[in-house]
Amino acid sequence: MEVLRSWISKRRPYVFENSWVPRFVGYFAPIDPFAVSFGPFVFCREAFPEQTLRHETIHFHQQIELLFVFHWILYGIFHVKGLVKESNGKDAYRQNPFELEAYDNDQDVDYLEKRQMYAWRRYL
Repeated sequence: MEVLRSWISKRRPYVFENSWVPRFVGYFAPIDPFAVSFGPFVFCREAFPEQTLRHETIHFHQQIELLFVFHWILYGIFHVKGLVKESNGKDAYRQNPFELEAYDNDQDVDYLEKRQMYAWRRYL
């Protein structure tokens, strides 16, 4: 398991700056995203601040751990659960365990190297 954790911690997504994708997603999302992580790609409206890149890379690592499709399914389930609980899209987004992990750790410059696999489960 440590070998896999180490391998994942070294992966970085393909980054696209000055992208229209976050604006497009914003038409359907409860928030107006600055950046979006989907699969091995991260799209940002402008140049990436380091904190934002770390945040999106945490999502990328979460997606790898869950073989991408299971992350998207769980993300949707957590979002619907949050909507039922919070009845507000923005609050449901912020209470998603995947987002909680990313927001709690995106300022830690060493987090991607020391992050344990499935760390988002601590936020359930």
